[in-house]
Amino acid sequence: MSNRKILIVEDDADVRLGYHVLLKSNHYDTFFAADALAAVSEARKVQPDLILLDLGLPAGDGFVVMERLRANIQLSMIPVIVVSGRDLPGNKERALRFGARAFLQKPWNDDELLRLIREFTGQPAAAAQAQ
Repeated sequence: MSNRKILIVEDDADVRLGYHVLLKSNHYDTFFAADALAAVSEARKVQPDLILLDLGLPAGDGFVVMERLRANIQLSMIPVIVVSGRDLPGNKERALRFGARAFLQKPWNDDELLRLIREFTGQPAAAAQAQ
């Protein structure tokens, strides 16, 4: 079974590295985009199994990315988990309305993030660990 592909849309290099270390150690292939424009382009190229999306991005925010993903038939079904440090009232509800499957506040809990990734990529917990 091939590794699941996760696209990480995050402008902070340290946060990207944190995701990469966690996901690689759990047998996921990671791909990156640092701004809203690159996010959609990279999603087209990689066809990821899941997208981890920050809301605060250069060249448009995470909501713009979700709008663009949903407008593209090839990308519209990719599950999105928003992981954001923006603790503004209504962000979680707005992200879910824009199509996110889940919303996590930074700093995230590794176990919760991995559980959501497994759930949204159709992997049972035992299968993900056995890879």
